[in-house]
Amino acid sequence: MATNEFANLLGTKKYKYLVDHDCKTIRKSKIHKPSADFVDKIWTNSNRNNQTLRSMQTLLGNGRLANTGYMSILPVDQGIEHTAGASFAPNPSYFDPENIVKLAIEGGCNAVASTFGVLGVVSRKYAHKIPFVVKINHNELMSYPNSYNQVLFGSIKNAWDMGAVAVGATIYFGSEDSRRQLIEIAEAFDYAHELGMTTILWCYTRNSGFKKDKKDYHASADLTGQANHLGVTIQADIIKQKLPVTNGGFTDIGFAKSHPKMYSHLSSDHPIDLCRYQVANCYMGRAGLINSGGASGSNDFADAVETAIINKRAGGAGLILGRKAFQKPLKEGVKLLNLVQDVYLSDEITIA
Repeated sequence: MATNEFANLLGTKKYKYLVDHDCKTIRKSKIHKPSADFVDKIWTNSNRNNQTLRSMQTLLGNGRLANTGYMSILPVDQGIEHTAGASFAPNPSYFDPENIVKLAIEGGCNAVASTFGVLGVVSRKYAHKIPFVVKINHNELMSYPNSYNQVLFGSIKNAWDMGAVAVGATIYFGSEDSRRQLIEIAEAFDYAHELGMTTILWCYTRNSGFKKDKKDYHASADLTGQANHLGVTIQADIIKQKLPVTNGGFTDIGFAKSHPKMYSHLSSDHPIDLCRYQVANCYMGRAGLINSGGASGSNDFADAVETAIINKRAGGAGLILGRKAFQKPLKEGVKLLNLVQDVYLSDEITIA
């Protein structure tokens, strides 16, 4: 897609607001940018073993974005996280796991991320055709009243046996059970690396106290940035995070520690600068930041393009977009995934 088509989709004013922005907070020269040789430049001097390096390259070498350093991943774990009925009612064909994998393949994704059940039931047919990312823990909604607690649903060995190149997990940072999850997933990621798999961490914040005076700070740059920093500390290779929409959670809520320069020098109210702060907390981009696509709505195509432009210009490594794609008919889902990928393939949209 030509960039003028992105402008038509977003509107010229918003498009120029994003693509003309010069990030003066954390300069782009400090960021480890995604590239074709990203594994060689960033990871060969790390403690990751040869099998893990090969898994990273496999993940980065598949789909329409192959060997660009960028990723487009289809995540479908919402059957657990949001209930299957609520997730698949708009398109019941995705109750069948094979259709999930087919969408990822036809959509030109680097990988498909889903549950032990979904990927396990089709693994012999597809594990060699598209990289698998097995999500090892979930928050199930059948406990009443609903609580928010990620628990393991299977073993690292099971993921390895089905041919996965990576495992994914969620930690609800700030939640009552976050420290148990932190220990649990750190141990799981250590074993995954031992077996040669890449690790992806959903670094979500979750605490009722993160809302104050009708303001919601769950997606503030300072809180999500620190969650990212905790994620790379337990050696997540890739960080999944929601796009930041605000800032100042630490100061407005009044907890943890902060510094005035976090808000005056390291970030601003521009969405690219907010996302740049997330990238900075991923060791300046050494661990790739992939932002989530969010819920499906009435402006999915424009919203997806906007998120992709912000992520790419901030120095991020791609998008992990699910509901916006699988809650549509197959052709529309593929079109949306390709649209996002076109942002990362565009030579005219560069790091800010």
